Parts: sequence; structure tokens; C-alpha cells
Amino acid sequence: QLDIFHDKRTNILMKRASIPPTMGLNAALSSNIGEASSQGMEFSIDYNKSFTKDYWLTGRANFTYADSEYKVYEEPDYSATPWRSRVGHNLSQQWGYVAERLFVDDEDVKNSPRQDFGEYGAGDIKYKDINNDSVINESDQVPIGYPTSPKIMYGFGISTGYKDFDFSCFFQGSAMSSFWIDAKNTSPFADTDGDGNVTSNNALLKVYADNHWSESNRNPYALWPRLADRVIENNTVNNTWFMRDGSFLRLKSVEVGYSLPRHWIKKAGLSQLRIYFSGTNLLTFSKFKLWDPEQAGNGLGYPINKVMNVGFQVSL
Repeated sequence: QLDIFHDKRTNILMKRASIPPTMGLNAALSSNIGEASSQGMEFSIDYNKSFTKDYWLTGRANFTYADSEYKVYEEPDYSATPWRSRVGHNLSQQWGYVAERLFVDDEDVKNSPRQDFGEYGAGDIKYKDINNDSVINESDQVPIGYPTSPKIMYGFGISTGYKDFDFSCFFQGSAMSSFWIDAKNTSPFADTDGDGNVTSNNALLKVYADNHWSESNRNPYALWPRLADRVIENNTVNNTWFMRDGSFLRLKSVEVGYSLPRHWIKKAGLSQLRIYFSGTNLLTFSKFKLWDPEQAGNGLGYPINKVMNVGFQVSL
């Protein structure tokens, strides 16, 4: 079964500047001044076959590809910096700064373009000057990574049986998406609220402890910048340093069973006794290794659980 959807246009509701009323409350006006389209395809395949009276097999696969694009978007005139325009990009496309490396030392900081993100120094992230004006600011933001919503979702699985044995499994995956390590909420020693205010202290994750910039290890490509007892704003702006591939493939479920022969159990008054093992989320294949990729940027939240069960089913 194959379905194709194309150019489903949607008006985007945006807020215009508020107009002072003659009396009463002041409220921003909203109007449909943006336009977007979506297109894609999806298909599913089912297979059923009985090879003999003792051996059977079923299978299923599904695949979805979806993309979107801004056609009209209310924004400033970006003719001088066309890379900042959202027109022509996916609705969940992210903009940010291109990280070149970490500053090696203070001399490296002095000889580089100024970065307008507050405090920064040796061991912090060095960004690329896109428009070559010797200042790193909003004009240097470019589209980075894939959209945060996966363009591709898919799954496949089989169920089969041979005589008294049965087996089933299902895999689930996604592709063409990006996420960003949450540098504020996973920052060592400084946990923050939604506004970036430090509220408590985080533990130093082992992976950060083993691979960060320091005076004794001036690695310009270390996983984590210099350690600090506060959040360094320069290192938390949206950037390619903390950008990661969100693609993954997960063994979502698996089950193996064995039904005891009826002549073994009929004396006990049973028509069926099946022993089985089942599990969910047992394996995940991903380029990202710090934590489960479905947790995206903040791996300090409650993890996705692996569940394993052993049991039996009885029919009288």
C-alpha cells in the first residue's frame, strides 16, 4: 500500500505588533501572514505465508517520509544575509553558529573575531565568522543540522512459528533528524531552570570528566569546554558543537515461546501451556552513545526502560 501526499499548504498564524486601543486592555493582533507546505509519502507491506502445517511466517514493514517548507514568512529583509531567511526551509529547521573548535589559550582569544555572548575565554567554543565582519553575532547564524522532527520514520518485524516454537520481533527507527545536547541543563556543577537561572548543582558526568578542555589538556576538540561553576553563555547558544545525529534503530519488542505438547498436559486438564520470554527496548543502534537518543538533548531525565519478562499462558 502506497500513499503520496504533496503540497498541503497551511496558513501560519503569527502575531503582529500590538495597537493601542482607545479603552480596555492592550492585546497583540494575530493574522495569517505566513504560509507553509508539506509533502511526502508513506507505504506499508504485509506478508503472510504457511509453508507447511508446522511452519508459518508473517511480516510487516512501514515507512514514512515527510518534509515541509516555509513559502511565506514574516521576517526582516535578509538580502544582505540570505542564510538567515526561513523561506525554503523546514518548519523545524534550527539556526545556530558554526563551531570551529575550542580556544586554545588567551592569545587565541585575542587574535580571533569578537563573540558577543558575554564572558568567554580559553577553553570555550570558537565560532566561525560567516560574514567576515570580525564580530560573531546573530548575523552569523546559519541553518544547522537536520530538522528536529524526523523526516523518516519506519518499522519492520516478523512473527514465525515451527511446530511448538514461536518467535516474534519488531524494530522501530527514525532518520534525518538532529538534536542538541542541552548545555545548560547538563552543564557540570550548574543546573538551571527553563530561563537559564542556576537552581542547583549537577554532578560531573564521567564522559565530561574524561574529555574536557583544561590547562593540562588543551585539546581544542574535547567533548566539553572548560569546566566552570556557572553556565557560560558563550557555550550554550545554539551551535554545531553540541549538535548530534538523532537517527536510531531500536529493537522495540521480542518474544520467544514454546507450547508444551498436548499429550504432556492433557492429564492435567489443560488444552495449552505455553512458556515464553518477552522483552521491550532491549537494543538500540545509534551513532550517539552518551544516553538514549530518544531523550534528545537532556540525558539527565528519566530513561527509557528495558523490560524483560518470563511467564506462561494456560488454557483449560
